[in-house]
Amino acid sequence: MQCYCFYDSPLGRLRLAQRDGALCSLLRTDLPMPAPWQEGDAPVLALARAQLAEYFAGTRRAFTVPLALEGTAFQLRCWEALCRIPYGETRTYGQQAASIGRPRAARAVGGANHANPVMILVPCHRVIGANGTLTGYGGGLDMKAYLLALEAGSR
Repeated sequence: MQCYCFYDSPLGRLRLAQRDGALCSLLRTDLPMPAPWQEGDAPVLALARAQLAEYFAGTRRAFTVPLALEGTAFQLRCWEALCRIPYGETRTYGQQAASIGRPRAARAVGGANHANPVMILVPCHRVIGANGTLTGYGGGLDMKAYLLALEAGSR
């Protein structure tokens, strides 16, 4: 079974999608999923919404929602590395590239992070430019700044 739902977050509407009992997509959008996806609910979507509410309230630092990530082997390695960045901390693209054994692949890491299908739970917002600036984020730099401020306790 595959279905999706919407969650109204402090950052706007998020669309969550699940396949076979695991979250496979979390994006900032009002758009419905294309057929054959159907709007509905499932236990993993309810769990994701509850954990997102706790995260935005500042009471959750780690997620336990099962994920079904699909991507290239390189993308999956990048996304796994993202999940190892602790709450409230940041890394540069170069540091992330080095953490997966590809120290010269910072740009490729940026591309993989941009393709991350599960924003927030797979925390690509925690990766910043080498000079400390906020760069590239699928949800927009305003969302990235908000999430980093939330994790820093500034929200």
